[in-house]
This record gives sequence, C-alpha cells and structure tokens, in this order.
Amino acid sequence: MWNRLNSIDVLQDYYMEKVVSTTFGFHPRPKFGVIHMDKPRFFVGIDIASATFTSAVGSITDKWHIVVKPATFANEYDSFPKYLKWLQDHGIHPDNCVICMEATGVYNEVLAHFLIANSYRVSIEPPLKVKRAFKPEGHKSDPVDSCQISEYAYRFWDQLSLWAPRKEILEQIKVLLTTREQFVVDRTGHQNSLLALKRKAIRTPLAEKIHEKAITELKGHILELEAEIQRLIDQNPDFRNLVTLLISIPGVGMLLAAQMLVLFQSSPKACSPKHLAAFIGICPYDDSSGSSLHHTPTSRHYGPSGLRKLLFLAALSIRTHRKQFKQYFLRKLQEGKPKQLIINNIANKLLKIMCAILRSNTPFIENYRSVNPALLVQGLTLS
Repeated sequence: MWNRLNSIDVLQDYYMEKVVSTTFGFHPRPKFGVIHMDKPRFFVGIDIASATFTSAVGSITDKWHIVVKPATFANEYDSFPKYLKWLQDHGIHPDNCVICMEATGVYNEVLAHFLIANSYRVSIEPPLKVKRAFKPEGHKSDPVDSCQISEYAYRFWDQLSLWAPRKEILEQIKVLLTTREQFVVDRTGHQNSLLALKRKAIRTPLAEKIHEKAITELKGHILELEAEIQRLIDQNPDFRNLVTLLISIPGVGMLLAAQMLVLFQSSPKACSPKHLAAFIGICPYDDSSGSSLHHTPTSRHYGPSGLRKLLFLAALSIRTHRKQFKQYFLRKLQEGKPKQLIINNIANKLLKIMCAILRSNTPFIENYRSVNPALLVQGLTLS
C-alpha cells in the first residue's frame, strides 16, 4: 500500500508541475522547470527497480544511437558514488547531459536527490507516457527499458520538466497529509467492521474490543498528525499567511488549505481556476462522437483524490450553511439538474474564490460584489 501511495504521489507531482507552470506562468520550483537551454550532447536513461537500477547513455551524430551500453548498479546510497564515477569516466558531466527516469515512488527518490546534489539535470516522467512512446513489441528487460528511456529523453527533449526536491517543510506536510488520509481510511474500515460484528446474532467480544481499541488509537494518531501539520504551517510566515487567507473562505478548513498550500508551492500568484479544476478532476468533459455516442459530460476523476474529496466536502458544507449557495442549489434542483452536478458546480465556484483570494492577497469579504470598472467610471461621471 505504501509503495502504491508514494507512486501515485510522484505521478501527481509530475502533473502538478505541468499544471502549475501553465496556470501561474512560473515554475513552482526555483531554478527548475521546462528546459530552456541548448540540447545536451548526452541523454542518460535510468530504469529503476527496488534493489537495482540500470542506466544507458544515448547521443546523436548522424542518427540516434546508444553510446554507452547499459550497466546495472545497486539501488542504495553507498553505490551512488560508483555510478557517478561511471558517468564521469564516459565523459558525461552535468553541463553536457540530462538524466531521465520513470516515476517509481520511493525507489528513485534518493538517487534523484543525489544527482541533483551533484548538479546533474534530472527529469522524472510518468511510466505510461514513456511506454506509449514506443511500439509494444520486442524484448522487455531493464537494459532495454533504460535504452528506451534514454531515447525518450532525446525525442521529447522540448517537453521535459527538470525535477527538483520540494522544500523540506512542504515535503513533510505532504507526507503527513497522505498518512492522515490512510489512517482515516483504516478507521472507517474498523468502524464498518465493528458495526457488522455488533449486528451478528452471535457476538464475539474479543473481536469487538480489538476493533474499538484500533479505532481509539487511530483517532489519536489523526489528531496528532493534524496538530503537526498546523505546527509546520505556523513555522513559516509565508505558509501561515497563505493558509490564513484560504481559511477565511467559508467551507475551507485547515486540511483543505494545507492541500492547496502543497499545490501552490507557497506562491500565491495569479491563477486560472479552469486549469486547476482540470488537474484536480472536477472539470466535466464532453463524451460524444457522431450520431451514436452521446454520453453525459462527466469529470475524469484524475488528479489528487484527497484534495478532490475535501473540495467536495467543503461544497456540501457551504451548500447547507451558506444562504446564497443553498438558494443556488435549490434553484438548479428545480431546473432538473442532477444533485451531483450542482455540488460539482459549487466546488468549482469555491475553487474560483480561492484563486481570487490568492490573486488579490486579501481575505474573503462576506458581502463583496464585483463592479465592472467601465460602469463605475460612468456612474462617477454622471454623478
């Protein structure tokens, strides 16, 4: 489960970089982003496994070819200097190469940090994207995969994004949020199991006691995680200010604000809610073709599920407790709109408000009404 969660996190990090760089007009990690420099001489491909990794180097003169045959190294920190020497012995230095690897969760994290610390340019790409770049035929092995990743880096050079580690505090907040989500899922599982046991004709006291104890422990751990997230946010004035602005919005709590903090990378720049809605997975897409395929537009549900869930819960909250959203919900319901669609619309509206708050860097104003500047000037002229 942990490896799967971390793999999902890495893939979400990749798409988050793409969206944030497009949305905010800047790259969320300083000194890194979409490559804007001359094409390097060498393209290094690394295929990562749990115990080992295999690396190959390609280049192009008249045509593309592998100039350094694949070699395998132990995937542990003590072996990384040996890999660095192997690169340097073949004339591969930080200023003449780019290193590309697939997103494999925690398997590639330490190696990527090591290469960045030694000034190498590293790009981490989704495995599915690399796989689709080649025909599904031929041999399948670590050396072959490393050669393909090297060729992929050459072919898609202009689309690569250079990777850089997050700030330590942001990484800790993200890990705490992921851990909390897992504990919430576990707690719900124990609660459901306990409820089922209590409804059985023949009761089993020991099993019920163990479930009750697990639920109590998980509740305590969840509270500890939330307190630690709040403490880390309070340590950084910029993070604290961003979270304070977001919490001023109705329906937005500390957890949703912390998720948005990780997304925004503590940079409250002008943002496009359309891009963010597509990234989070709350943007409906048409699904029709010709005269035979006419499906109801629906969201793809890609992106961070934790953030999407919190947005949905926030939308439910303001639908119930905020007059204008409650009126909107009832009006659309009378028009025959599905409930889920209306809630999704409210979530998108809430996302627009968050973007506006970050763009203006001002807290939420309860009875704020936007005014067209042209009408305002006209009114002042007439008066």
